[in-house]
Amino acid sequence: MADFEPIVGRYITVDIAGEKHRLFVEEAGQGIPLLCLHTAGNDSRQFRHVMNDKELTDRFRVVAFDMPYHGRSTPPDKWWLKKPRLTTALYMQIIRAVWTALGLDRPIVMGCSMGGAIVLKVAADYQNEIRGIVGLESSAYAPGRYNEFLHHPAIHGGELCASYTYGLNAPTSPEQNRRENWWYYSQSGPGVYQGDVHFYSNDWDAREDIKTIDTTRCKVALLTGEFDYSCTPAMTEQVAASIKGSRYTMMKGMGHFPMIENYPDFRPYLIGALDHVAA
Repeated sequence: MADFEPIVGRYITVDIAGEKHRLFVEEAGQGIPLLCLHTAGNDSRQFRHVMNDKELTDRFRVVAFDMPYHGRSTPPDKWWLKKPRLTTALYMQIIRAVWTALGLDRPIVMGCSMGGAIVLKVAADYQNEIRGIVGLESSAYAPGRYNEFLHHPAIHGGELCASYTYGLNAPTSPEQNRRENWWYYSQSGPGVYQGDVHFYSNDWDAREDIKTIDTTRCKVALLTGEFDYSCTPAMTEQVAASIKGSRYTMMKGMGHFPMIENYPDFRPYLIGALDHVAA
């Protein structure tokens, strides 16, 4: 008998900014929709442990997708010669298009890093349409990450991005898991990571938006790793202080990629956050 995992992957065509996009979507489970957003320059494989967790998939329909240019998704025909440049407005259109196309009814939206940032804007703009958010490594403002060496003809972009992000894992996380995330990053297309960091570091500022989130309508759980020096615990504490009724937890022994770098230790934090948001 083949030892298949419960994850099912398919392609879906969605309209984003007036263009048809062929995006890769994978999911497992049933119940409350849980839409997962990957980190900059990576793809939905980062959530494979969540989608293989039967206790969670018995309660949640876990859905993750690869952004345009990322992983197994491709840009539309008219985008091939465009330099990847993600913006807040485009990011919001992508997320909205996917959950609408999939018919997700009042989902919980969970994202990490740049995904953990944009879920704050999702909560601010769509708090009447979602149950809530789980922000992993969430910052409302993170300048200073962008640089031209992230996409440079004299530098191997895949190895640079993979090795730079490797350092954002906790030193105590298992080596094989840190290397797995490194491998996913090494496969990123030219300029994709830089284009995402353009959003995260140059375009992103939700410090005023998050003050409008009403946690009686849209619950907010925030989880940040103790060793994260990209989105530090202090940065997420500032977010929590601006959202009355939000729940913030610093994750001991965790870095910037909790769902892939050390899932067993991350799992109790995740279950607590989902219990809070889904209640």
